[in-house]
Amino acid sequence: MRVLIDWVKSIAIALVAWFLLRTFLVEAFRIPSGSMQNTLLVGDFLFVNKFLYGAEVPLLKTRLPAVREPKRGDIIVFDSVEEDLKVVKRLIGIAGDTLEMRDGVVFRNGTAVPEPYAVNSEPDKSEDPLMRAQMRAWQIMHYAGEAPRDYYPDLHHWGPVVVPHDSLFVMGDNRDGSYDGRYWGFLPRLNVRGTPVLVYFSYDANSWKAMSFLTEVRWGRLLSTPR
Repeated sequence: MRVLIDWVKSIAIALVAWFLLRTFLVEAFRIPSGSMQNTLLVGDFLFVNKFLYGAEVPLLKTRLPAVREPKRGDIIVFDSVEEDLKVVKRLIGIAGDTLEMRDGVVFRNGTAVPEPYAVNSEPDKSEDPLMRAQMRAWQIMHYAGEAPRDYYPDLHHWGPVVVPHDSLFVMGDNRDGSYDGRYWGFLPRLNVRGTPVLVYFSYDANSWKAMSFLTEVRWGRLLSTPR
């Protein structure tokens, strides 16, 4: 009987420790799409630091104090503004920033932003009229340029727009294959959940076969830090 009680105590302590760890410190996350390629690849499995930006306390609907606020250039994991899922993108602008894109180059507060991580494989790509109208619908409310009536943004040409209070602007590193802030608008600061700190496993999702485990694992990405 004593042995059984000890086992139950050990399991209970382990479960509590796991719950606290997952809730306040670290959570696992899998990359499902190529929107952050080549920084993050489909088939990457990440550990996400939830403590850095202030983890949410369950049931109380409040957050722990943040170690620091999200800053420009951070890779962040956040709750989607449209669906019940978590998304990962790069933080391009914070509240008060004026952002625009000219010929695929991001300008922040009038200065071109160096982006060695960005992939622009189709610089001449243009969105269809319906998608451009969706982009205009939210951007026009924050537009800071001239002739708003003639403003008609596109995938690589938009802005200037000003990021409002308690909001962020995010984009995927794969600029031609990312459904990001250009389309759906600004991200509320409260939606931010954490930042990836480690790729603990990675495999080629396009050619994964049970019998070829050793060859499909991306060994070089294991234990790497996304930047």
